[in-house]
Amino acid sequence: MVGLVPASVARTPGVIGHESDSAAPKVDAAVNLSDDARFQHATTVAQVNRHPRPPVARGLFVGLDVLMGALVVVAVVTAPAGSRAPAALAAVVLLGVYVWGRLAVRVQQRPISAPRGAWWPDTTWILALLLPWAVLLWLTPGALWIAFPLMFLQMHVLGPHRGPLMVLATAALAVAEGLLVQVSPGDSWTGFILGPLFGAAVAIGVVLGLEALVRESEARQRTVEELTAARLHLAAADRENAVAAERERVARDIHDTVAQSLTAIELLLRTAEPAIGADDARARRLVDQARTAAQDSLADARRLVEDLTPADLHRTTLVGALRRVAGRSATASSDGATPLTVDVETCGEPRALPVPVETAVLRIAQSALANVSRHADAAHARLTLTYEPEQVTLDVVDDGHGFDPAVSPTRGSGGGGFGLPAIRSRVHELAGAVVLESAPGGGTALAVALPVHEAGPPPGATVPDPEMTA
Repeated sequence: MVGLVPASVARTPGVIGHESDSAAPKVDAAVNLSDDARFQHATTVAQVNRHPRPPVARGLFVGLDVLMGALVVVAVVTAPAGSRAPAALAAVVLLGVYVWGRLAVRVQQRPISAPRGAWWPDTTWILALLLPWAVLLWLTPGALWIAFPLMFLQMHVLGPHRGPLMVLATAALAVAEGLLVQVSPGDSWTGFILGPLFGAAVAIGVVLGLEALVRESEARQRTVEELTAARLHLAAADRENAVAAERERVARDIHDTVAQSLTAIELLLRTAEPAIGADDARARRLVDQARTAAQDSLADARRLVEDLTPADLHRTTLVGALRRVAGRSATASSDGATPLTVDVETCGEPRALPVPVETAVLRIAQSALANVSRHADAAHARLTLTYEPEQVTLDVVDDGHGFDPAVSPTRGSGGGGFGLPAIRSRVHELAGAVVLESAPGGGTALAVALPVHEAGPPPGATVPDPEMTA
């Protein structure tokens, strides 16, 4: 009924309580929108299309109009013959004031939380209705029935504070008219008192109850909208985090596979160049090694696209894969003059590890050996893989010139700088620990410990021989 429109809905044209017969606006699905635009679009859809326009609100208001008009006609028809003409005139004035107020006040479009009962035009309209009704009530007893729709109208227009006072005043006027004008000596006067008072109580109770239900519904709707907005924010945040994580994963994999292979190929070709013509056998051997590195890089790139296990782990053990990586890294150092020897050692009983752990260990070893080849100017490096009951540890030690970890190259600088952050990121994802020790002229030692959350084969199970699978 009048005024029973939630605040969040009444602000939207064409939704609940709007007088126009035009259809509520519809929001089409968003296509090719950014995250912010998609969030705004979804919010608009939730606010505009969350309810179709219910016919109940308009039906109740139209019903009040029809009831008012019918009761006014009844009052005129039941008027005494001598008072019918002035009663008809008072009825026309009453209906004219009613129609004017319906067009001017439009309380049905206001949110229920909006202040009501202003002197203009709300209170002015209600007082203007009481005057012709009082005249009509004095002329015909049938006008007493008009008090009932008037009381509902007063509650909706004036609100829960001034509305009950005006309803009680209307009931008092009806009681006074009944006792002073209509009651005859010997007639029972209880009906003239209880009728208006009962009608006032019903009007006040019904309207206050309906408005309480609407407020509760509005509060629940706000809660649903807040939860929807929070879900959209979380979905957008999850998507951004997933995109960032995938971008970092791809960057790490490219750095640890394709980039390292291209570096090895460049070093091999640089070393082979001066051997052309002077030592063709050595040059061909280096070119063959570069070709093999290129094939391995292509396989890594394909597996990176398909998100498969690394090529070095395909049909081999982790130790065998480490030996293959070490063999490719045993080439000339960055200046092309110092040969690099890489040894692979194991401690503990080798066993199968979860694929993420084996992949991380292999990628870390590739990145660490690439740094040794490019920057350390080392003659010897050693990989030590230690199997423990709850974790696996990888140690990479070289005898190069070392560096100061506090002033290591930053990412994107000419010296690279992505390898160590990528290693730390991989270790952090698996809840492991990384320790880096280095000093100028003292070599470098990298230790990585990764927890093993899944048990491998039981003790005594057959494990492929690393030497046979390498």
